[in-house]
Amino acid sequence: MIRRMADGSSGDNGGLLRQRDFRHLWAADLISQLGTRVSYLAVPLLAVSTLNASAFEVSLLRAFQTVAYLLIGLQVGAWCDRIRCRPVLVVADLGRAVALGSVPLAAALGVLGIGQLYVVVFVVGVLTVFFDVAHQTYLPRLVERARLIEGNARLQGNASVAAVAAPTLAGYLVQWFTGAGGVLADAASYLWSALWLRSIHRPEQAPPREGSTRMREEIRAGLRLVSGDPILRAIAGSTATFCLAQAIYTAIIVVFLVRVVHLSPAAIGLLNTVGLTGALVAAFATRPLAALLGQARLLWLTVLVAAAGFVLVPLTGPGARLAFFAVGGFVTSFGIIACNIVEVSFQQARCPAHLLGRLNATVKFLMWGTISLGSVLGGVLAGLVGLRSTLWIAAMIVGLSTLWLVLSPLRRMRDLPTATPTPHADQAPAT
Repeated sequence: MIRRMADGSSGDNGGLLRQRDFRHLWAADLISQLGTRVSYLAVPLLAVSTLNASAFEVSLLRAFQTVAYLLIGLQVGAWCDRIRCRPVLVVADLGRAVALGSVPLAAALGVLGIGQLYVVVFVVGVLTVFFDVAHQTYLPRLVERARLIEGNARLQGNASVAAVAAPTLAGYLVQWFTGAGGVLADAASYLWSALWLRSIHRPEQAPPREGSTRMREEIRAGLRLVSGDPILRAIAGSTATFCLAQAIYTAIIVVFLVRVVHLSPAAIGLLNTVGLTGALVAAFATRPLAALLGQARLLWLTVLVAAAGFVLVPLTGPGARLAFFAVGGFVTSFGIIACNIVEVSFQQARCPAHLLGRLNATVKFLMWGTISLGSVLGGVLAGLVGLRSTLWIAAMIVGLSTLWLVLSPLRRMRDLPTATPTPHADQAPAT
């Protein structure tokens, strides 16, 4: 079924972009992704270059940004199954714009400190939980399920374009205007996103109420859906393990490039742009690769590819050894984006509509929960064994993440099944 979806719209010139409402969702996502990616590099550079933060203090920024998934992630999934998602998206964008806008204001007044950055990234993280869960839940309400592969590929294409364009832009913004300028660009991007989302015309029907089911029972339904299906369980386990390693890497990579490789902000941005072109290639190559190889095969192969890229990064050094970072980044970003497109489309197609918010939240709870842990762990390991050794540890953990998939039923499949795995997953447990 997914194979037919992957091929089904290939002959449609422009595809979903010919549909006005999806085009507005796509436009909102494009600029928002670009701004987020600018801030992704600008905030740690601001902490390192302007506030002279340590590796551990920088790692805490990532932890504060992602810990909200541990606190409210599962509850948000249940809420998104009860309500219309588009208003959630608009309010989350406006809130993030206000929070991030406080950073350049404080910098201009000369009162910016690391404490304020922690508060801002935490608030943005809370609002991002609502946005991300609602966004993945909203797409199947906007487009036909037969076009989810195409829709997710278009949106992942935005992420890929942003991944390629934003690092260089962020590097020069930080070098010319300090990190506060990059954060201001991100705040403006969220305002842009909110305006485009508000302009979508198609009415979104409120989901039917599930009677008097309690929040705890609804959350447990989402957990049972993931834990009770061997394919969803393997995907969730692999994603969580991979994200643990990626968080260790992300928490220290800017510090590593500044203090070990001795690169300027502009050089760091340019180097990231070169490496992340793999994400752009994956956005266009995933659909034909899924048709050629099968979604199940492509899923575990892309994780192996990403793991291979991680092994190259610790070899990075000055001069010609910068090529290890560029090639490793290309391979890793290709594997991550291709894997994301297949995973998200499979989850959206396989999950009953009334459980989709809870499925998304459960997966993101596992994913971002391990990111919070990995962010702190990255800072601790950097202090104990050094920055380069910490990157080697992250690469080894990525390798372990592949075992979830290659030891699961996916290894014997070509295509992914889409039939609902647990017909009664939405029922409350017996008491």
